[in-house]
Amino acid sequence: MKQYATPPPPVMSLAIYGCGNRFPVRRIYCVGRNYADHVREMGGDPNRSTPVFFTKSRETIVASGTTLPFPPQTENLHFEVELVVAMAGRAEIFGYGVGLDMTRRDLQGLAKQGGKPWDMAKNFDHSAPCSALTKITQVQDLSRAEIRLTNAGIVKQKSTLDKMIWSIEEIIAHLNTTVTLAAGDLIYTGTPEGVGPVVVGQTLVGTIAGLQKIEVHYV
Repeated sequence: MKQYATPPPPVMSLAIYGCGNRFPVRRIYCVGRNYADHVREMGGDPNRSTPVFFTKSRETIVASGTTLPFPPQTENLHFEVELVVAMAGRAEIFGYGVGLDMTRRDLQGLAKQGGKPWDMAKNFDHSAPCSALTKITQVQDLSRAEIRLTNAGIVKQKSTLDKMIWSIEEIIAHLNTTVTLAAGDLIYTGTPEGVGPVVVGQTLVGTIAGLQKIEVHYV
């Protein structure tokens, strides 16, 4: 038996709807600028070009129903609701979920101004809430499914998945040209327009028709 200098980190996993097993998370890839109206609201050019990818650590995953501390080093924490694709192999999809790409927008803005990486704006504790996964065999056609986020009960984001610039299949193909996707990988596929701030005391609820919801509360 191998001996380690410090205790190995725990396996991070997500619940699977209707199943006693759990989905072990390997890596998290996120797609930026994948809805034209969101690109515009962020001051970008919505013309289709090579997808933009960034990563989050698997330790940033939190389950639906979690009460979260407001993160440090930010006064402008933003929500971004997204379809999450859970991989069963290099090109095989295990299932789908609803995720939140939480963003320290003020830190992101400073990083952009200085031409620096976004890491600390995107990859911080509790920054990747995700719902329980629904197996692909239990999911009907998602191509025109509604994606929505409410903050304190008020609808802030509302669109449909057919508004994505890059399809799920295209995203997977692009990722596989740079890295090798494998079972356990999650892909956050981008957010529609309407992103905005959340403050202490508010509850975020993200939904996609046919999937389990993600709900978190900030204190």
